Amino acid sequence: MTDVSQTPALENEAELGDYFALLKPRVMQLVVFTALVGMLAAPVSVHPVIGFASILFVAIGAGASGALNMWWDADIDAVMRRTSKRPIPAGKVQPGEALALGVGLSFLSVMMLGLAANLLAAAMLLFTIIFYAVVYSMWLKRATPQNIVIGGAAGAFPPVIGWIIATGSFSVEAWLMFALIFMWTPPHFWALALFMRSDYDDADVPMLTVTHGRPATRRHILAYTVLLAILAVGTGFSAIGGHVYLAVAVVLNALFLLGAWRIWQRDEVAAEADNYLVERKFFRLSLYYLFLHFGAILVEATLRTWGMGGW
Repeated sequence: MTDVSQTPALENEAELGDYFALLKPRVMQLVVFTALVGMLAAPVSVHPVIGFASILFVAIGAGASGALNMWWDADIDAVMRRTSKRPIPAGKVQPGEALALGVGLSFLSVMMLGLAANLLAAAMLLFTIIFYAVVYSMWLKRATPQNIVIGGAAGAFPPVIGWIIATGSFSVEAWLMFALIFMWTPPHFWALALFMRSDYDDADVPMLTVTHGRPATRRHILAYTVLLAILAVGTGFSAIGGHVYLAVAVVLNALFLLGAWRIWQRDEVAAEADNYLVERKFFRLSLYYLFLHFGAILVEATLRTWGMGGW
């Protein structure tokens, strides 16, 4: 939790870029892209103006979640090398400003999405913000090594929201997209934790590498990757899949499984000898994994509008 008394005084006046950094723009990119794919993959077309406005408000909601997360986690961000230069621990923005920004953008995004799209989409966006800011950030992250597993749901809701923007309802296809992100999140973050473990030790965050050790983490990465591969390839035979998606999924998941297998076979002596090269490669591949899968879903949706996609 943020301790205002321990937050460094502002070194200089905050710039616009510092407030934008509070919104976690890199995370926002993934949210926008997967929500857009969810909306365009739906069997109901959306007016371009309504679609643009809706995705914009989803992006603002994602940014609100990021600001609230940075407000709450400022104390641990300050002791982790990966996050120490974020606006609050760097002394650029005060915690109260981040909190006000997060709360304000949350209300704005939910209210405007309800007006632009429908109330169910707005309700799902509100639930996602609360889940990330409260359930994950304030509770799970510091309480259990399953923080990433359960908390990963927050990042998996955007395609569901996108689908609801178009259809006003839930569907199996929307939850398949949710499941792709949900199952991808643990191996993605656990690979990062393998070569950034000291950060989580220093911050007293119960990541799996800290609570159960690296060998257990390697086993978990392999297990989740196997389940993810089954899910990802199986999605190719659903209504949002098709020949293009299936080809992409087969290649990507073969590479992902190979990477997870190599991680599982490694011991710490070998990993430290090459500065965790295998783990770093797996993590980099995971960065492209979702974009390419959702890009393939988007291609299939485009082909279907031309009467060429699907099975």
